Amino acid sequence: MPLKDCLAALIVIVAWGVNFVVIKVGLQEIPPFLLGCLRFALVALAAFFVPRPAVSWRLLIMFGMTLSVGQFAFLFTAMTVGMSAGLASLVLQSQAFFTVLIAALLLGERMRPHHIAGMVVAAAGLGLIQYGAHAGNVTALGFVLTLAAAFCWACGNIVVKYTHKVDVLGLVVWGAVVPPIPFLLLSWAFEGKAAIYNSLANLSPVGFGALIYLALIATTLGYVLWAKLLTRHPVGKIAPLSLLVPIVGLISAMLLLGESLSPAQWLGGAIAVLGLAINVFGSRFARRRAVLR
Repeated sequence: MPLKDCLAALIVIVAWGVNFVVIKVGLQEIPPFLLGCLRFALVALAAFFVPRPAVSWRLLIMFGMTLSVGQFAFLFTAMTVGMSAGLASLVLQSQAFFTVLIAALLLGERMRPHHIAGMVVAAAGLGLIQYGAHAGNVTALGFVLTLAAAFCWACGNIVVKYTHKVDVLGLVVWGAVVPPIPFLLLSWAFEGKAAIYNSLANLSPVGFGALIYLALIATTLGYVLWAKLLTRHPVGKIAPLSLLVPIVGLISAMLLLGESLSPAQWLGGAIAVLGLAINVFGSRFARRRAVLR
């Protein structure tokens, strides 16, 4: 890849990896549903300047409710009730396997042997992560909610398949028009108007900076750069780079938040990444074996 594309890929990997640390910081001042509302409200402001993509409102609503509301309602809540930032970055990558399963069930796409093998290996790694939980860095509820977030992300991936390669910036911006109202209703119902008022009235520069990062860096810049990389290079070259996101997430959480993992969790994380790698590289390996034969 050209140097500028390598730098773009590096920016995305770091931005998405550190994103989980920023979420943890933001949640210290803003309750989860309100954080989701504010994050996407800021992104949605760009709709005044970005044309609406050539997709129906039905698809935009489905995109916003799955990839945005569903994913981040579960993820933010998980990180509030007991999921460390580093492990959240790893467990969330199980969306790759949920995507394969949903595509097989709804779209009739064939599941390859390497998909199944990758799922089994990754499931063993995720199980070891939960088994090795210590010092409250992962609760059972936090773990399950993070898996639910990954499932919603996978549903969003399926919705994207129906958008037929529209402008990604427009899709991200106009998809962000949907989430603020559901998030605000959830915040009003579960967090209460007093919590909403107190969070907004006492928001510190650090909390505001976290909100700006989530809206502009992790969401807008990250997705736009990633989409451009996918348009310039084969998917098989770009997609594996996402395997580096949880590595950055784990390291940044350790350095910036002082999080620690038990030996069993480190082993489980390595096994889960191996499962992801099998899922990503399995088809390429199978093709090479077929050629050699």
